Amino acid sequence: MTEVTHRRTDARRNHERVVAAARELFARAGLRVTVPEVAAHAGVGRATVYRSYPTKDDLVLAIAQESFADLASWTRSAVDSDMPLSAYVPDLFARLAGDHGLAEAFLEGRLVPATDLLTLIGELTARAKATGEVRGDLTTVDLRVILCGPARQLIALDEWNPAAWRRYAAMVVTALRHPR
Repeated sequence: MTEVTHRRTDARRNHERVVAAARELFARAGLRVTVPEVAAHAGVGRATVYRSYPTKDDLVLAIAQESFADLASWTRSAVDSDMPLSAYVPDLFARLAGDHGLAEAFLEGRLVPATDLLTLIGELTARAKATGEVRGDLTTVDLRVILCGPARQLIALDEWNPAAWRRYAAMVVTALRHPR
């Protein structure tokens, strides 16, 4: 193996370690994790991180894009399997509670355009309206406010207990139903 090939292999391995470390730390502690913390967790120097990600925002964006792609794929599966919105919401809240970085990025819409995700959630909502699962006057804006309000507050309160997120997911589901 030539030295150049060896360096490329090392660089690729280090890059993978940086991405894995960033995903793990962002999931556990949110977007306030620093580049030096990511580098230390990956077992590389800061320069190694900055070579691939010149700013922390670049690193956050890369990890957030992966997380959003995973979330969109999962949501696509929910749409394809006819998952009711009343089952999707608690599962969504559970995912957000378990990944602080994803939750924060989800609410920071400027970081990653979530249009695909919102379109998929819109499909779930349209089906729920058609089947009478939710109130007929529910709009996309209503859904965003009702979903993001509790999530934003739980994040602001630094509340990551999954039971608390499940409790508020149940309240959101109740709020989506037809008034009695």
